[in-house]
Amino acid sequence: MRFISIPTNGIALRAAVQGSGPLVLLVHGFPEGWSSWRHQLGPIAEAGFTACAVDVRGYGGSDKPPAVADYSLEAITADIAGAAAHLQPGAPAILVGHDWGAPIVWNTALAHPQQVRAVAGLSVPWTGIAKVPFLEPIRAAFTAKGRFFYQVYFQDEGVAEAELEADVRASLRKFVYAISGDAPDGTWPKNKPHGARLLDGLPDPQPFPAWWTQADEDHFVAEFTASGFRGPLNRYRNHDRDFAWQQQFAGRQITQPALFIGGDRDLALRMLPGVKPEELMAPHLPGLRGAHMLPGIGHWTQQEAPAAVNALLLPWLKGL
Repeated sequence: MRFISIPTNGIALRAAVQGSGPLVLLVHGFPEGWSSWRHQLGPIAEAGFTACAVDVRGYGGSDKPPAVADYSLEAITADIAGAAAHLQPGAPAILVGHDWGAPIVWNTALAHPQQVRAVAGLSVPWTGIAKVPFLEPIRAAFTAKGRFFYQVYFQDEGVAEAELEADVRASLRKFVYAISGDAPDGTWPKNKPHGARLLDGLPDPQPFPAWWTQADEDHFVAEFTASGFRGPLNRYRNHDRDFAWQQQFAGRQITQPALFIGGDRDLALRMLPGVKPEELMAPHLPGLRGAHMLPGIGHWTQQEAPAAVNALLLPWLKGL
């Protein structure tokens, strides 16, 4: 594995690269980094591809522009499309994203289709172009009823940063565990009041589940201690801007071959009770080649269940 700096869209992204062959760009979510794909880089490379896991802008070794608007979907999808064009000129790349990385790759396929050969999302399905800004129904369902919702809490600049940066190790341990498949039901409080903090009521497990080793933890702690959380949190502060930008693509579908993988204990998917991801996605993804739910797996799909994810991802890649 080697590390490179990719010039794209006026910034530079750090990336871990392994292998040779057609390009597979791996895009992480919050609060992660390139190493969230540590279990996929080798197998993808061994399957005959160039596996490239980037640090999204604001994370790790990538550039960290200062303004909230610098973290819009318009900007970050241009980063990914530009990285694909730089690394594999003249041929589109395969994109795979998890958590925020999933909307990033879905929207890159939507906005820059010439740069995307195929697209896979983990944890967050593609449900089409938004009809209203994301926080509008959230505020009605949560904030107006005095209930906490983490993305509303993230809106005030500096507040969540101060909480998370006060003890980076404890913050990561509590947040990661609470939405993992190992956390018992109710670990993420359902009735936390609006005005509470993100980590209030979240346990610090001893020991942490085995899929997140001490070395993994130390790596993430070092990354966020160095980079801080402002850039990552700014991604959540662009919902209205993202909604306005996305409307220009009304009527456009993502037509590339697509794949979805999620966990049946993922709280992000439990916000859609009774809905099967494949039925939700099929009208918007005519190229969908599978929507898979992994039993017992929470939000950190490819970290919690690397073998199961790879067993689905690699045949899809080889079949393109």
